[in-house]
Amino acid sequence: MQDTDALVLRFGEGRISGILSAVLGVMSLGGVLCFHFPWLLTTPDLVRRVNVEHLRLLLLVVLVLSFTLGLINFLINRNRHLGYVGMGAAALALLFGGSTVQPDGRTAFSVMPLGLDALLLGLLFNALLFIPIEKAFPRRREQVVFRPEWREDFAYFVMANLLVSVLMAVTTASGPVLFGWAVWPPLHQWVQAQPRAAQFIAMVFAADLAQYWIHRSYHSRALWPVHAVHHSVRSMDWLAGSRLHLLEVLCTRVAVFVPLYLLGFSQEVLYAYIGFVSLHAVFIHANVGINFGVLRYVIATPQFHHWHHSDDPKVMNKNFAVHFPVLDMLFGTYYQPPGEWPASYGVIGEELPRGIVAQHLYPLRRGKPAGR
Repeated sequence: MQDTDALVLRFGEGRISGILSAVLGVMSLGGVLCFHFPWLLTTPDLVRRVNVEHLRLLLLVVLVLSFTLGLINFLINRNRHLGYVGMGAAALALLFGGSTVQPDGRTAFSVMPLGLDALLLGLLFNALLFIPIEKAFPRRREQVVFRPEWREDFAYFVMANLLVSVLMAVTTASGPVLFGWAVWPPLHQWVQAQPRAAQFIAMVFAADLAQYWIHRSYHSRALWPVHAVHHSVRSMDWLAGSRLHLLEVLCTRVAVFVPLYLLGFSQEVLYAYIGFVSLHAVFIHANVGINFGVLRYVIATPQFHHWHHSDDPKVMNKNFAVHFPVLDMLFGTYYQPPGEWPASYGVIGEELPRGIVAQHLYPLRRGKPAGR
């Protein structure tokens, strides 16, 4: 299939300033809407843990940048439509209150609020962190930010963040509903009495052990069609890890949360783990070619996980761990030759359809590949 959706950006053409203005303008408008309708558009757990005044300051900065970049785009006199979108969205954000907007006063959240705040903050944070890193230390220097199939992966990123409240509700309910009978209070008390750092390391290891085996099960004949969606990505970068079938996301989160629930880790440690795994999962897919030396045997790196996405039949079914390569060493699935990287990525033997809807329907088709 010929890739035609890559977008090459060059200085002086107006696209860079225009795209940034449009993105930041739309984000500022979305941020104002979150203030207006927090009960419908924000994530309860996130709202309880952020400083509102810091968010207002961030919103002000985004508004100023959107107008400034839109003006630069206008002066360059190329691709002006992008600058118009950015300045227009920012103007609407100001019309609806800007950084001084006040919430509508409701305190009760809807049954399943959308995570627009999680989407906006996640996009801003990840883009600002990983795009510069990928440009400074690229594995593939020729790969552009808007590489082929970026639209599909961005759609997955949007879906996962907008549904974050639903995913969290299902995940946290799974433990008490399915295994509430197995809770042993003395174990919970002993675990929570341990230092937070020790709990965190133990939690990451327990979660990775669970993830290792469910990840390995996805490579079986029965479950591969669902997991093949994730492996269909052919360009690795910070956005590539977002391509996950919704069924896989739900099953994996439940399978990981249940042992953590039974072990009884502290709530603060659980939130620290969620922050860590959110960052690390993006990192191991990134287009980063740094050689981490001996650290690559301790913690999963892009090189380690890129081999898992290789379309080379000789290395299929390797590197199932998400955090600790030692699990693959213990169970005979480790592969990370020093200094070597995969030549290409993707599913072996069949081309998956394009688009988030078609890929979600893909496991229902007959004639699917048997496995990697």
